[in-house]
Amino acid sequence: MSETDTTVEKRIVQRGLWFEEFELGAIYEHRPGRTITEADNTLFTTQTMNTQALHLDAAYAAETSFGERLVNSMFTLSTLVGLSVAQLTQGTIVANLGFSEISFPKPLFHGDTLYAETKIVDKRESKSRPGEGIVTLEHTGRNQHGDVVAVAVRKTLVQKRPTT
Repeated sequence: MSETDTTVEKRIVQRGLWFEEFELGAIYEHRPGRTITEADNTLFTTQTMNTQALHLDAAYAAETSFGERLVNSMFTLSTLVGLSVAQLTQGTIVANLGFSEISFPKPLFHGDTLYAETKIVDKRESKSRPGEGIVTLEHTGRNQHGDVVAVAVRKTLVQKRPTT
């Protein structure tokens, strides 16, 4: 800025939503999606000591009803939640309180793209932690064809908007 320039730079830091900003029934579409590679699946599967042949053994998986290796469902779940972070909980979450109703109606395969959306299904102020609230999120993952591949309900403890 020059000495005569009176323009003030406005800075915006990306963050998740404060408790008050979550709207019941709202559905957030998280973009971009994430294309899952063979390397992603193999690395996650081996790092977590999950030796299931459906994820690692191409010859074995070829003989199953799926005809090929499946993406590890725990990787699918982790990525589904991860896709929501920047838009919903970055810097505002206190803790994950738990997951329920997790399902994987269809598998993901190498090369599929996972898209995520989140519906706000419940929220309430915390009874034991002033300045925080509990938000229940229903995450839905779809592949590039729009097929639902994962659903998970997650309770989170979220900060309220700071008063100062």
